[in-house]
Amino acid sequence: MAGWRLEDAEWDALDEVRFSTSDADVFRNATVILMSSVGRSKFDIAKDLGCSPATVDNVRQRYRERGLEGLQRHRPPGRPSRATPAYRSALREAVQTPPQTLGYGFSVWSANRLAKHLEKTTRITLSDDRLRAILAEEGFSFQRPKHTMKGKRNEAAYERAQGELKILKKKRSARMLAKS
Repeated sequence: MAGWRLEDAEWDALDEVRFSTSDADVFRNATVILMSSVGRSKFDIAKDLGCSPATVDNVRQRYRERGLEGLQRHRPPGRPSRATPAYRSALREAVQTPPQTLGYGFSVWSANRLAKHLEKTTRITLSDDRLRAILAEEGFSFQRPKHTMKGKRNEAAYERAQGELKILKKKRSARMLAKS
């Protein structure tokens, strides 16, 4: 970009984009163009902004070709996700609903169970790994449940059994000492 200068209107437009965006990449890209227009080298710009010289070259080229639109992120290549907004909505709803209220015989969702339920309701099939990734993107934590009897057992009977067990252990250790 050596020898290339911005018109006042272009400078103002870049400045407006820079300070009206919440996207860090767009801010950086506008800054690259502004720094380039005052004669800074791509290596100095890259060092100051914490990016590579190749990034500076790419931003400059996209700006030359498409103007302000070239500062925006482009969509990555590849096929679109099968997890449509409707699928994600159904996922959020299902995760927040106890499985037993939906007629299932279990009380905790597993990735496999959730994937099968969503396949049945949305007709979209995803692998368990992809489902876990989407759960993380949606802000859900996916962990194994701890299976305990707390709250399900008779606490009085449990305490009685613990006392009896302690007595039996004492009798056993007393017999072992007597045999020695």
